[in-house]
Amino acid sequence: MNAIVALCHFCELHGPRTLFCTEVLHSPLPQGASSGDIAGQNEQAEEEEGGIHMSSRIRSHSPAEGASADSSSPGPKKSDMCEASANSCAWTSGCRSLAGGHPGFVSHDKETSIKYVSHQHPNHPQLFSIVRQACVRSLSCEVCPGREGPIFFGDEQHGFVFSHTFFIKDSLARGFQRWYSIITIMMDRIYLINSWPFLLGKIRGIIDELQGKALKVFEAEQYGCPQRAQRMNTAFTPFLHQRNGNAARSLTSLTNDENLWACLHTSFAWLLKACGSRLTEKLLEGAPTEDTLVQMEKLADLKEESEGWDGSEEEEKPSSQPDAVEGQELSKCSPETSLMPDCSSWNVAHRRLSVFRSLRHMRQVLGASAFRMLAWHVLMGNQVIWKARDMDLVQSAFDVLRTMLPVGCVRIIPYSDQYEEAYRCNFLGLSPHVQIPSHILSSEFAVLVEVRSATRSSLYPTLFDDEQSLNKYEFVVTSGSPVAADRVGPTILNKIEAALTNQNLSVDVVDQCLVCLKEEWMNKVKVLFKFTKVDSRPKEDTQKLLSILGAAEEDNVKLLKFWMTGLSKTYKSHLMSTVRSPTSSESRN
Repeated sequence: MNAIVALCHFCELHGPRTLFCTEVLHSPLPQGASSGDIAGQNEQAEEEEGGIHMSSRIRSHSPAEGASADSSSPGPKKSDMCEASANSCAWTSGCRSLAGGHPGFVSHDKETSIKYVSHQHPNHPQLFSIVRQACVRSLSCEVCPGREGPIFFGDEQHGFVFSHTFFIKDSLARGFQRWYSIITIMMDRIYLINSWPFLLGKIRGIIDELQGKALKVFEAEQYGCPQRAQRMNTAFTPFLHQRNGNAARSLTSLTNDENLWACLHTSFAWLLKACGSRLTEKLLEGAPTEDTLVQMEKLADLKEESEGWDGSEEEEKPSSQPDAVEGQELSKCSPETSLMPDCSSWNVAHRRLSVFRSLRHMRQVLGASAFRMLAWHVLMGNQVIWKARDMDLVQSAFDVLRTMLPVGCVRIIPYSDQYEEAYRCNFLGLSPHVQIPSHILSSEFAVLVEVRSATRSSLYPTLFDDEQSLNKYEFVVTSGSPVAADRVGPTILNKIEAALTNQNLSVDVVDQCLVCLKEEWMNKVKVLFKFTKVDSRPKEDTQKLLSILGAAEEDNVKLLKFWMTGLSKTYKSHLMSTVRSPTSSESRN
């Protein structure tokens, strides 16, 4: 997470001061930072509530001997800092966390190659100004009721701040407590607001541990030398900065923890890493596609149908549960009779054999002219009939061909022992002995693919080398209305063939092209449906619309009309309701 976490303190002499801050670096380390290991910080720590911890994937580091801070780094002047008190370390005070020559702490995240660096102040002048202003506001004007608790403030120029103010017990301070805050600064307002619950819980845990340590020190000092009674008995003197003229005690003295800053570094570094990992960006695909809506409607219909089967079987034959299950499986595949095989066995066989692997594969097998004729009939909504002994071959052919159509336009009977009319299915699989009516064979609205045994031992010797070779089959494609070679055909067919012949496109890329092409033409179908069926526009206006859509050709118009049958009931009802609502409101007025 690109943010800065800082610990701030309100000094009674110098006002708000930044004590310690941790920032994220994606570039080389600033001058003066080192990579020596901290003693005692190499062990792995796990996340627990109410504690100061560090991720096991982050290693903490401390200054190397002889390193010095950059003299040009921004920061307050020495005269603006409290001097070390007698009760503090020789180089720390209420306004200072690290000594002047201390280069800070560094943590390396090996997974992301990010470094977490902690100093008293950021080295970059602009960041120093932003942190300084946030520190002043968090301990002066931007305070929640009670002066303890979380608050949010900021702007686009100076960043947005999550601030949590709190008190630390100090037996020598005025009011026996000192005022601190932990702030998180970043430029992304939405991200910071969404991280509020996470930051509040984890920062609250850090504060609780600091307050717990300070309370133990406070109680021990009060037990040994009660300050309240001593102050009551002391003559009134002007309160300068600290009684007896001493500077404010450092936080390490108040908590009696010499490793406090190393622990805070690990806590702040883990906080930045964990907060950045918990929220990820996702691509929103928008409203569901027509295929998704149709699939949802089919699942709902299937659920109602299965519930109806369960109810009827329980009433008529309470003990014949296997028959009910068989009926449900048949309904999932098609409205066929008992000759229809079970869906689960079909899927397993198809995955195992995988006869037709893709449209490109089918085009190579059938040949360019035969495939174009077959694809043209598929896109126009004509009935596609396959006659073969191998049911798996027919099923794989239908699985490949259906990818060219919207889900709502697909009606399949994979295999049957009798001919079925076109209104029941546009994909029909038949066994070789089934007689097809003569008017169907001569019809321009049907195409027949006969799978015969090859007359030669190796019909396609160079195309296929997989385990399920098609060299034993010969495919004959016939129709009462063959597609002329010079016929332009629908625009989408030409684009599909262009994608299939482009060898630079993989099969997966071609599949995505099909998805995009179907979405493009389904959008045109939606416009045409609303224009003709809902608004009832005249034919002249419809022709103008088709010209605008680039679908004025005869084949394109036939395709749009067929694809219109694949629109979801949800979309149609939505359009009808939006058209009726203005009329009904006007009649009421």
